Amino acid sequence: MPLFKIGQQLEHVKEISFKLEREIQLLAEQNLQTLLQLNFIRSEFSLNNFRIDTLAFDLETKAFIIIEYKRDKTFSVIDQGYAYLSLMLNNKADFILEYNESQNKSLKRTDVDWTQSKVIFISPLFTTYQREAINFKDLPIELWEVKKFENDTISFEQIQKSSAKESIRTISRTDETVETVSKEVKVYTEQDHLIKVDFETRELYKQFKERLLNMEDNVIVQPKKQTLGFKINNNIFCDVVLLGKGLKVYLNLKSGELQDQKNVSRDVSNVGHWGNGAYEIKLIDLEDIDYILSLLKQSLRKNK
Repeated sequence: MPLFKIGQQLEHVKEISFKLEREIQLLAEQNLQTLLQLNFIRSEFSLNNFRIDTLAFDLETKAFIIIEYKRDKTFSVIDQGYAYLSLMLNNKADFILEYNESQNKSLKRTDVDWTQSKVIFISPLFTTYQREAINFKDLPIELWEVKKFENDTISFEQIQKSSAKESIRTISRTDETVETVSKEVKVYTEQDHLIKVDFETRELYKQFKERLLNMEDNVIVQPKKQTLGFKINNNIFCDVVLLGKGLKVYLNLKSGELQDQKNVSRDVSNVGHWGNGAYEIKLIDLEDIDYILSLLKQSLRKNK
């Protein structure tokens, strides 16, 4: 997608190539929280003849994340991704030791949710074949494209799955590594949440989701183990938890940031809860939906 600088006339902003893979790696590692909301653990982590470019940790999901940087367009994201996940699951103690030494903390094996492990590939360009290879609904692999421009600007965008209906398990019978990893790593979908609730709650969520997606063109849903996160520009602005009756919505705002004249929200900053942010709203029906959406817009603008 071409970029233009606004002036008396539009001026084309040219893309600049990354000279080395290491340049992409340094850019990502120095900005992991901003780009991916991850904590940096180690660069060039070597184990059993493997070398992981970047080891990170997701504090929200309590999971290790492996990041690889690629300028080569011929590699298989499936083969390499599952090889790294297999390495992690077979050497959990080494990953925990690395975390504890680098963070000066005492993380236990039971503190880690290994089911939420994943691999992220970052590259200036992925081929059509690589993009199509991730179109499984339960694939613990993400592709992110990074591009650099001449005005000291970068773009950083996740490649979205176009038609992810099949399970990776459909090919696992012929691949022992995929089969083994798939037994332990779980990628959650909206359906995993919807099958646990009744018809009324499913319909309420579907209508609420439609209103959220219409707030901005680039709002997307990110299913997690306990929540359904709604993101804009890679930032979650609200999380939804499906209940036996109704929804709980958490706004990703700090205590004191929400303007709520009707007091429909609750400050849960000092209460343990799933999701991000300090405010909780319980939604039973769509009677007050327009006002609730006005509160959600505050969070969206803050996280945009």
